[in-house]
Amino acid sequence: MTQQPDRSAPASPPEASASPQDAIPSSPQEAIAAALRRERARAGLSLTEVARRAGIAKSTLSQLESGSGNPSIETLWALCLALDIQFSRLLDPPTPQVQVIRAGEGPVLASAHSEYRTTLLAASPPAARRDVYRVTAEPGHPRDSAPHSRGVVEHIVLCAGRAKVGLAEDPVELEPGDYICYPGDMPHVFEALVPGTWALLISEYS
Repeated sequence: MTQQPDRSAPASPPEASASPQDAIPSSPQEAIAAALRRERARAGLSLTEVARRAGIAKSTLSQLESGSGNPSIETLWALCLALDIQFSRLLDPPTPQVQVIRAGEGPVLASAHSEYRTTLLAASPPAARRDVYRVTAEPGHPRDSAPHSRGVVEHIVLCAGRAKVGLAEDPVELEPGDYICYPGDMPHVFEALVPGTWALLISEYS
């Protein structure tokens, strides 16, 4: 959805096929399978490349991603190194943090000398960098964005129009003045619902 260069968007995995939204895992094997698919897509790597980096057979990785494998700790550690992730992400993936503040909501601070009010929507984490964009969009074709670099968070304030914004699996309909933040390192979407829609986009890199 951003209008920035593709420096933060990983290439589509050459051998990754589109799959339906993962259901809530009911077993450690399913949790590992979902995490491996997610992290490989996020890294923009093929099955062949991840298997090569981990020193395992491509067929073994394919089985693990389908949930039919029974991996050893050593194999999982090798895959974590290949994907540059913490071991815990395979069994306890982080919950996507999505926050919505509607227009007129949130804590307000007022000036004592003028009709001026401010609402803090999001405080910047230490050492974070933020790029600011103006986004214009028209109805017809949603802007589907691949995951950006790990840790990227996107903030949107809708300024005019109406749009569905947020994680691709569960976008939120916004009206002018509404604010949303969501993980930019997961598939996300911006879909204008009426003509003349535009928004302020802030991409946060830690």
